[in-house]
Amino acid sequence: MKLRILLVGLLSTTAFGAASGSAETLRLLTWGSYAPDELIQKFEERYPDIDVEVTYSNNEEMIAKLRATGGAGFDLAQPSHDRIYAAQLEYGIYKPLDLSQIDTDVMSPVHLEAVKTNATLDGKVYAVPHQWGTTGLMADITKAPDVKGWDDLCDPAYTGKTSMRLRRTILLGTAFAMGEDPFAAYSDLDKYQDLLDRVADKLIACKQVIKAYWQGGDDLSAMMLSGEIVASETWDSTAYKLYDQNQNIVFIPPETGALTWIDTFAIPAKGEADDAAYKWINFVLEPENVTIMSGSTGAIAAVKGGADLLPEDKKAAVKASFTEADIENLKFFANIPPGVEDMEGKTLEKIKAATGG
Repeated sequence: MKLRILLVGLLSTTAFGAASGSAETLRLLTWGSYAPDELIQKFEERYPDIDVEVTYSNNEEMIAKLRATGGAGFDLAQPSHDRIYAAQLEYGIYKPLDLSQIDTDVMSPVHLEAVKTNATLDGKVYAVPHQWGTTGLMADITKAPDVKGWDDLCDPAYTGKTSMRLRRTILLGTAFAMGEDPFAAYSDLDKYQDLLDRVADKLIACKQVIKAYWQGGDDLSAMMLSGEIVASETWDSTAYKLYDQNQNIVFIPPETGALTWIDTFAIPAKGEADDAAYKWINFVLEPENVTIMSGSTGAIAAVKGGADLLPEDKKAAVKASFTEADIENLKFFANIPPGVEDMEGKTLEKIKAATGG
């Protein structure tokens, strides 16, 4: 009798464990702030059979993690749109998307097309857009009303009053200001090296004008709000935050076009929860959830009317910065060929050494 009771108890426990442990896990590999608790809770309430597990990362780490496992360990990743083609070509870490399971009709056509252009191999699409943002300029328009392009940061009229960041974006922006297309030059690396050398000469000469090279959003914000500088290279999200505190400080898309990144949705090659991944993609693109997500990330969703779905404190800043013409003039980051990042890194070191940075 005792044995019978014990067996019944074990069977009941096993059945209960199977029932209670039957939830599917959606393993997200994404950027910090791209999976806010509020949205995870809403998603799990709608889909009680799916648990969301989040690993925060960045482009380089995402690729490294997926490369190390051959695309296993995660069910949905969010690399930027210029980091998909080469990684897929070389490592095969993603699987083609089934676009019939994604509500692409809600997506901004310009961003959807930009991602498809960068993330299509052999006729198969490996990513769709999620959030986007830009790098450009910001200025206190009462003190630097004439700032319109990248080269204005080096205008002697603003000596000791401008700033930039020594990263690849200032190389690209300066190249565009020189009338070049750095992305087109990627196809001939000797030509691109020549362009980088000329960009370096420009930025080394610029050292006499620049007040400081900022490292992060906090030190940039402190310099702008204090009036220590009047114009700078910036992420648009940093400028939007400052606009909320001082409406004379606005984001300025450069005349040659703001450099634009798009963070995407991509499914790893050995993901085990494709259905849950598609559910998450469609869920976060719903208007109410777009507002929550943008409030967390500070970025604009790549959906039709994405700027109108921003939280109120960011909406005014965006509308003060971008016209429709500016949107049409965006310069989307191009796929990065092998070797280019090393070339750019050496160029930045050259500039840094020359400026005593």
